[in-house]
Amino acid sequence: MSVLTLNCGSSSVKYSVYEPARRAFLARGVVERVGSADAFLKEKRGERELRLEEAAPDHVAAVRLVLRALGEGEDAPARDPRAIRAVGHRAVHGGERFAQSALITDELVRTLEELSVLAPLHNPPNLAGIRAAQALLPGVPQVAVFDTAFHQSMPRAAYLYALPLAWYERHGIRRYGFHGTSHLYVSRRAAVVLGRPLAELRLVTLHIGNGASAAAVLGGRSVDTSMGFTPLEGLVMGTRSGSIDPAIPLYVMEREQLSVAQMDKQLNKQSGLLGLTGRFNDRRDIEAAAAQGDEGCRLAIELECRALSKTIGAYAAVMGGLDAVVFTAGVGENSALIRARALQGLGFLGVRLDEEKNQAARGGKAELDIAAPGSRVRVLVIPTNEELVIAEDTLGIVEGRFGQPGFRYSFE
Repeated sequence: MSVLTLNCGSSSVKYSVYEPARRAFLARGVVERVGSADAFLKEKRGERELRLEEAAPDHVAAVRLVLRALGEGEDAPARDPRAIRAVGHRAVHGGERFAQSALITDELVRTLEELSVLAPLHNPPNLAGIRAAQALLPGVPQVAVFDTAFHQSMPRAAYLYALPLAWYERHGIRRYGFHGTSHLYVSRRAAVVLGRPLAELRLVTLHIGNGASAAAVLGGRSVDTSMGFTPLEGLVMGTRSGSIDPAIPLYVMEREQLSVAQMDKQLNKQSGLLGLTGRFNDRRDIEAAAAQGDEGCRLAIELECRALSKTIGAYAAVMGGLDAVVFTAGVGENSALIRARALQGLGFLGVRLDEEKNQAARGGKAELDIAAPGSRVRVLVIPTNEELVIAEDTLGIVEGRFGQPGFRYSFE
């Protein structure tokens, strides 16, 4: 019996099939161009790849295509749909209502609909995926796993803004944080790699992809994080500005007569590294151009790494010290340059990088300690596995183990 995980975006459905008995993923794939007649599915099973092309006008059609693909071939993970024991859904925003994953009920769906005002780009497609799976797999338990849940442990002083308190009380204006499943996974793996109890560790986890966020993880609990009310706040990102003076958008909107929607597009899709370079949001392109003397790309790297370095130092102060810095996600796992530059100037904290190990840590699946011998603070590169968190939360809830005193993840 397997767990199907679904991560539904506005025009894509990412999925995987996890078999608990073998602790292995049987398949991972994605349906792209959902909502169009030229949608296609790409799936990988071990070394074998599958591609299907079929119209997917909505998420129901996309999930139907996923189930069809999973039933094809001699190595079909779900030739009989009854082999799917449960479905775990990535749900981006759980607000304050959900501090952990939860079984999907009619009441939970209504709550997610209400919370869509906080995540208008993410929660509606997440809901579409839930409804599609419910329609196509009737009777199969469905579980929502929230990006925001891991950060619900933050203290009030970390999640409130210095704004009128009535805004929080009436509108829910507060820091929520995102990438929670990734920060949870890598913090628990860090404890394993270090051979120390998670309860005694002070970690800064850095999820750096096109979107990027940092978390201060004290004793396994998030006590601060860089993304805020939305994923726009915090670090410099591929196309997002990260933290800026809040008066800037107001000033530019007045001078250039921009609407709210136009400014939202500027901040979320045309800023960050793309805004600085005028050409690139992919770090590989930026690093290559910087090496060729492109000043805009060189400056973009400096701004990004300065923001990372400042955040690491600030979170060390919040936690009263630092045991390890953990890099993960596409850039964190693969860019030796970003890692090295982000750690520059942190020697006073006891951070010493082994440059040879850092250069070798590219594109692999291994978990590596790239700190120099004698470094008081360890530096880890840990590939993230958000699908595994979703699958194991889902299984734990279905079996009634999740949240119980003896519950542990297989990767701890």
